[in-house]
Order: sequence, then structure tokens, then C-alpha cells
Amino acid sequence: MEEFKPMTAASVQALLEDAGAQTMARDGRSESYGSPREFSFEVKGAFANGMGLHVVARQFNYRDPWEAEGRVNDLVDVSLLRDGGYSPLPKGYPFFQETDMEEGVDDARLKEIIAAVRDLNPKIYLLQELTGG
Repeated sequence: MEEFKPMTAASVQALLEDAGAQTMARDGRSESYGSPREFSFEVKGAFANGMGLHVVARQFNYRDPWEAEGRVNDLVDVSLLRDGGYSPLPKGYPFFQETDMEEGVDDARLKEIIAAVRDLNPKIYLLQELTGG
């Protein structure tokens, strides 16, 4: 059986803060089915290099009792932010290629994305524009 790690607003916020990002988080859907928001939680993180991530857990996954307790979020959608807007990553990365959102991201992949965005030198965008890449 494939191992999954449930994510919460607090756990995603901690991942981003541990990587050096300034963060904001809010819960959306509550335990009540009548809640009007369309997401379970969202977290935004801004890094010193001007890049940012917007992480949204859109819905709970329901697990059987032997897998986990009730409703969990083990997959999230991640959008890349640059200069206040959504952006793809420069060529050469395994994610955000010609898109500004990665959907269905698990905990391990989220950690990879956070590390890549944190360590990115934004000047690579200009370099690729100048070289036609």
C-alpha cells in the first residue's frame, strides 16, 4: 500500500517557514458540510528571492478506518507566484513547465517544489528571455 502523509494548513505553513518563507494561512471548509468555501485550506509563502507559492487543498479525501481517521488532505494544488502574478518555472525543472499550477501534489513532491523555488535565482528568467530559451 502506498504511504501517504496528510497535510494541514499548519503543516504546510511549517514546511514553507522552515524553508525561509514568510507565510499566511487560512482554513476553508470546516467539519460542517454547509461551509461555503470551496477549499479545505490554503497557504501562501513568499521567499526572499521574490518567488512565492500558493498551496490549496481543494477537498478532503475519505479514507477507510484502517488507513487513517476520517477525512484527510494528502494531495494539494500548488501555484507558482512571481512578481505578484502566476508564472511557470524556467526550463529545466521537473515541475511548472508551461503551466503555473501543479495539481495533485503529495508531501514529498511539495518538499521538492519548495526547495526548488526557494533556491531559484529569478535572474534566470531574464537570461532565458535574452537567449531565446
